[in-house]
Amino acid sequence: MKAKAYLDLMRAPAALTVLGDTAVGAIWSTRPLVGRRLALPLASALLYWSGMVLNDWADRERDAIERPERPIPSGQVAPGSALSLAAALAVAGVATATAVGGRHGLVAAGRITLCVAAYDLVAKDTTAGPLVMSGCRFLDVMLGASPSYRSALVPASVIGLHTAAITVLSRSEVTGSDRSVPAIVGGMAGAVATSAMVSTAGYRAAPAGAVYLWSFGPGLFRAWQHPTAEVIRGAVRNGIASMIAVQAMLAARAPRTMLALSGLAIGLRLKVSAPKPTEVT
Repeated sequence: MKAKAYLDLMRAPAALTVLGDTAVGAIWSTRPLVGRRLALPLASALLYWSGMVLNDWADRERDAIERPERPIPSGQVAPGSALSLAAALAVAGVATATAVGGRHGLVAAGRITLCVAAYDLVAKDTTAGPLVMSGCRFLDVMLGASPSYRSALVPASVIGLHTAAITVLSRSEVTGSDRSVPAIVGGMAGAVATSAMVSTAGYRAAPAGAVYLWSFGPGLFRAWQHPTAEVIRGAVRNGIASMIAVQAMLAARAPRTMLALSGLAIGLRLKVSAPKPTEVT
C-alpha cells in the first residue's frame, strides 16, 4: 500500500510522455541515442517524477480541500517524506544526465530542475505559469540535443506549445470554465499540429498527425460543448497522452521512432479513455 502511494504521488505511468522528448532532440541534432546516451530518457523520467512529487508537496494544503484523496492530504505519504523523495529524484536525474553528457548534461538537467522548481513553487498560479511549464518541456528536448541546442529549437518550441495548451486547460480542472478556454486551447493544438507537420515535411508525419487529432480532438470538442470540471479533466488527460503523438510527428525524420511513438500514443490514449470499474459501460 505504501509503495502504491508513492507511485501515485510520482504519477509513475505518466513518465511515458517524457521519454520521447530526448529522442526528438537527439533526432533533430543528429546525435542518436546510442551507448551512454540511451540513459537520457531515464534522466527525463526522473526529473519528471521529481516535479510531480514537488507539485503535490507544494499543493498539499489546497489538495486537502479540493483533492483529499491524494497521497499527502490522505495521510498515506508524510509531507517531509514527499519533499525528500522529490529532492532524491532530482539529484538522480541530474546525476544520470551528467554521467551521459558531462558538463553539458549537468547544465541541461540543471536548467530543467530549476524550471520545474520555479513552476511548482512560484509560477504555477500566476499568468506566467503556462509559459514556465512549457519551458520545462522545451528544456527537456534540449537535453536530448545537447550540446547542439540550435538544431532542436523548432521541435522544442512545438512541444513547449502543446505543454502550454494543456497547462491552460488544466487550470479549469476543478472549477470548470466557459467555452472560450477549450476554444483557445483548440487553436493552440491546431498550431501544434501545423507546425509539426510543416517542419517535418507533412506527408512523413501524417500518420502521427492523425493519431494526434484522434487523441486530443474529441476530448477538446466535448470540453467545448460542456466545459464542466469533469469533462475538462478528461480532456487534460487526453492532452497529456497526446504529447507522445506530438513527439511522433516531430520524429518523422526517423520513421521507426515515429511508428514506435505513434503506437505508444495509441496505447496510452486507449488506457486513459478506458472506463473505470465503477463506470457504467
